[in-house]
Amino acid sequence: MANKGPSYGMSREVQSKIEKKYDEELEERLVEWIVVQCGSDVGRPDRGRLGFQVWLKNGVILSKLVNSLYPDGSKPVKVPENPPSMVFKQMEQVAQFLKAAEDYGVTKTDMFQTVDLFEGKDLAAVQRTLMALGSLAVTKNDGHYRGDPNWFMKKAQEHKREFTESQLQEGKHVIGLQMGSNRGASQAGMTGYGRPRQIIS
Repeated sequence: MANKGPSYGMSREVQSKIEKKYDEELEERLVEWIVVQCGSDVGRPDRGRLGFQVWLKNGVILSKLVNSLYPDGSKPVKVPENPPSMVFKQMEQVAQFLKAAEDYGVTKTDMFQTVDLFEGKDLAAVQRTLMALGSLAVTKNDGHYRGDPNWFMKKAQEHKREFTESQLQEGKHVIGLQMGSNRGASQAGMTGYGRPRQIIS
């Protein structure tokens, strides 16, 4: 953000709304998961938004995170031995993480843009992506997720039902409740539309 001046007016208002979406408690949970998932060699960030951004900014920790969710033979992102120092290399590393996360199953609507992390424009979007990734890992339950499963919500999974041909034929003869009453064509006990009920003793 060194090349970007301060925001004024509507831009400042929008930026402050975006910044309010950042969750400090969620940051702690995500840091805890990343450390458990990747190992203690990734270290821990300084507390707060800036520390979280600096910790993830070069893309190496994010790449290690997504790689840890795959089996040993098929790691999707190549992690450099030395963290990249050039800006475009760091952004490329983050972009590789985003591609791998999308291949893992994170939807495009849950993804952050590279500039959201790199320039600190929307760190709440970064948290959203990591939450979606964690939820998918818990839902897949393929043995690669490490950490407390209660840290993330399990996504709903489809439950297909198989019916035999005879069950389908029987279903055609049942009058569904959406069709109305199955007690016959009598209107006994019904009152006319708009008329009050007559209470006669």
